[in-house]
Amino acid sequence: MNERSQFSLLGERRFGPFFCVQFLGAFNDNVFKQALVIMLAYQTASFTAMSSDALQNLAQALFILPFLLFSATAGQIADKYEKSTLISITIALELGIMALGAAGLMLKNLTILLVALFLGGVQSTLFGPVKYAILPQHLKETELIGGNALVEGGTSIAVLLGMIYGGSLIAFGAWGLVAVAASTCAVSATALVVSRFIPRAPAADPALRINWNPITETWRNLAHLTERRVVFLSILGVSWFWFYGAIVVTQFPNLARNVLHGDEYVVTLLLVVFSLGVAGGSLLCERLSGHKVELGLVPFGSIGLTLFGIDLWWALSHVADTGQTWTALGFLGEHAHWRLLADIALIGIFSGFYIVPLYALIQTRSDAATRSRVIAGNNILNALFIVAASALAIGLFQLGFTIPQVFLATALVNAAVAVYIYTLVPEFLMRFMAWMLIHSVYRLEKRGLDHIPDEGAALVVCNHVSYVDALVISAACRRPIRWVMDHNIFRVPLLSFFFRTARAIPIAPARENEETLRRAYEEIARALENGELVGIFPEGRLTRDGEIGEFRGGVSRILDRTPVPVIPMALSGLWQSLFARNREAIKRAHTRLFPRVRLVVGGALQPEVVTPLGLREVVSDLRGNWQ
Repeated sequence: MNERSQFSLLGERRFGPFFCVQFLGAFNDNVFKQALVIMLAYQTASFTAMSSDALQNLAQALFILPFLLFSATAGQIADKYEKSTLISITIALELGIMALGAAGLMLKNLTILLVALFLGGVQSTLFGPVKYAILPQHLKETELIGGNALVEGGTSIAVLLGMIYGGSLIAFGAWGLVAVAASTCAVSATALVVSRFIPRAPAADPALRINWNPITETWRNLAHLTERRVVFLSILGVSWFWFYGAIVVTQFPNLARNVLHGDEYVVTLLLVVFSLGVAGGSLLCERLSGHKVELGLVPFGSIGLTLFGIDLWWALSHVADTGQTWTALGFLGEHAHWRLLADIALIGIFSGFYIVPLYALIQTRSDAATRSRVIAGNNILNALFIVAASALAIGLFQLGFTIPQVFLATALVNAAVAVYIYTLVPEFLMRFMAWMLIHSVYRLEKRGLDHIPDEGAALVVCNHVSYVDALVISAACRRPIRWVMDHNIFRVPLLSFFFRTARAIPIAPARENEETLRRAYEEIARALENGELVGIFPEGRLTRDGEIGEFRGGVSRILDRTPVPVIPMALSGLWQSLFARNREAIKRAHTRLFPRVRLVVGGALQPEVVTPLGLREVVSDLRGNWQ
């Protein structure tokens, strides 16, 4: 479980060319779309009698419609055929579509432009399942968070650069249109060349017979999503994110023009701030998650989306109408505008915290043979949610809502949706509790985590210092651990939620409840036979003086039945916490904010050499003199 920077992947062929292709594709899409969106926002009357608000949301729905119509077919194609070739084919399609869009821009023909926009949606539909399904084939599980973070962060930066470039050029009139047309075709041609360097990714199911009926296959794709409940609910979370993002970002052009009274460059400024936020939040995910799929970041992200969505409404409600049209520099010169820019940036950052772990979870927990179809099903739901977002926004505007009021309604509904999802999947909240514990209450120092095997059964043993030992260790480790807990601690209010969600195994001394003891050893054996990690505190109780107590014979009994490697661990620093049985620590609690805690993991011990006494000595050496 060696850890290294996510950025090292960029220099490797198994990731670098793919990243470059998807970066160029995202950049190119947004050069064209931003040029089109700004042209429609500021020159609506020259194209159609439709209102600007309605036209913006119609264009958004038109781009998304292919995801709804063709995602099921795209998922089958991605599972049946080799993926690097499919990527080259989709980039070749993009080159033709950009040529059509260039013609529409030069002729200022709305019909051609909307057809090109629709076909761009078709190309993105074909690329989507391949884009996310190829990552688990080329990356290790420990690299998926970093890989997804780079993809999401890189996409945001590409979107940002594309919007700046496309939005800037379109403001220069006729020659700007020529530049946009030429640039999009050149970038597609470059991406096509780079795509040939992507390593081969074998087909997941080459014997698959493609069902070309989009209706029946869409229904079958949606059925695939429900095969694994946590994957399905994670996909719903992803789709809700796209609903939220579609409502917010689609309104930026008219927010800039009609509410903030800015020019075309203010639109670009808002998108720059948001995109940088998403990129920053995505890239921070790897550091905050400790190189693992950290579901605790998802509730953290949803909290930020609600809080800063509400504050964005509040900030916009206090923007004064000075009667002047702002340029981007003039807009930045007003201190009153900095708060709403901060809200937009923070919505972007918390979007990254929310979406990256969900995509990594879908990739790791979906079946490899149907992964592309699961991702295609995700794209279908995303499309439904985005189209619903466009319809809802149009409906709210018809009811007289303002853009700030639409932001407020979206933020409030986000809170309700988040609560609903987390009650259905308590694992998210459990991981959030554990993550918050070591990022806000303690400063955790970790050593030797690479000794924990990536897969296979092992018995984790550690000294028992406090009521939160299991939470601290679980938050630090990538793999889930089935903790064996004293039945009394198992029932402690609030902590019991964590233990039940983590499928902890309650145990009791024979003199208290012999049946509970018997069931515990049966469950431990089953977990180890299934290749899981099982954690145990061999002392059998919390320390009362900070020292490591006698290790009891439970470890030997477990290993006699199921001989597996033993991973020794040692915790230091928790004896001074409020959660230990240390009265002096409670008296000094106000002077010890954010105490430092250390977790040291030793090398695996073979079961045949493990004794309670020898294991205690190993754990004592790992801990040292620091309690």
